[in-house]
Amino acid sequence: MDDLPIREELRGKSPYGAPQLDVPVQLNTNENPYPLPEPLVERIAERVREAARSLNRYPDRDAVELRTALAAYLTRTAGHTVGPANVWAANGSNEVLQQLLQTFGGPGRTAIGFEPSYSMHALISRGTGTGWISGPRGEDFTIDRAAAERAIAGQRPDVVFITSPNNPTGTAVDADTVLALYEAAQAAGPSLVVVDEAYVEFSHRPSLLPLIEGRPHLVISRTMSKAFGAAGLRLGYLAAHPAVVDAVQLVRLPYHLSAVTQATALAALEHTDTLLGYVEQLKAERDRLVTELRAIGYEVTESDANFVQFGRFEGEGAAHEAWRKILGHGVLVRDNGVPGRLRVTVGTPAENDAFLDAVRELKKEQSA
Repeated sequence: MDDLPIREELRGKSPYGAPQLDVPVQLNTNENPYPLPEPLVERIAERVREAARSLNRYPDRDAVELRTALAAYLTRTAGHTVGPANVWAANGSNEVLQQLLQTFGGPGRTAIGFEPSYSMHALISRGTGTGWISGPRGEDFTIDRAAAERAIAGQRPDVVFITSPNNPTGTAVDADTVLALYEAAQAAGPSLVVVDEAYVEFSHRPSLLPLIEGRPHLVISRTMSKAFGAAGLRLGYLAAHPAVVDAVQLVRLPYHLSAVTQATALAALEHTDTLLGYVEQLKAERDRLVTELRAIGYEVTESDANFVQFGRFEGEGAAHEAWRKILGHGVLVRDNGVPGRLRVTVGTPAENDAFLDAVRELKKEQSA
């Protein structure tokens, strides 16, 4: 309806989404392809059954038990000690980002990200009335540190997004670049710097979590959707100075995390070692995809995530045409709109084989 009194910055925009088509191999949404192991399913049932006995009451508003368990996981795996006061959890990392922008962004304020990157950063910014600034990346999809510093100094954003590993390119950001951009943001702002580590468990590089020490305006955002194979759970979290955790609680909805969500996440955290074992399998498969795609003749962006960006498909509309032909072989990948490139999620070995067969056929057609 053209006369619907929608906010002007939302008029004509499209919601976030990826095609969900009924095809044999779906490799377009960066999901973990492995179902949860049966012992974990049983443990979830036990914890949810226990929580169900008190569903007539509101859940723990502050999710203290869950935040304590998440802090223990971060301390064990990321090389830096944090406590529950450093951790906040919400319904997916998108809600974490939304709460951060509600708190530190908003009307009259701006956020910057370095694109192509996770499109929800811009969408949530607009949704919270935060002005969006598209920052530069290099030809190899890494952040050009000098150009980024100039953009921050010139635009003086209130929130800076750094995605590592980056979606959709898979590229990681080194600690020195994060530190340089943090210093630039404090000189220009001070600004909140949010490092989105949704895929960090798949990275060759260590987490940037230790950088929060002594940097009260630095936030690390995480999710259980990817490495934990729990996309359907919708559980995200952040680690930061306790003052940031206190601040986001000013905008959180009352009792925002259900008792069932908290119980399920706690069960998953009990099975961390098993789930991270699947991550190691996916990392090996990712590296195999990179090697095979290059052998076939495709250009591949270095990836630290559970997906791979590949191409280059020359000509207007060529990437989407390649997407369509791959789909014709029963394999769904992602056309993110990055010129000349597509993105494939790492699947099971059999799914990856089906994808590689499809792109081999595509290369033959292109070479004919």
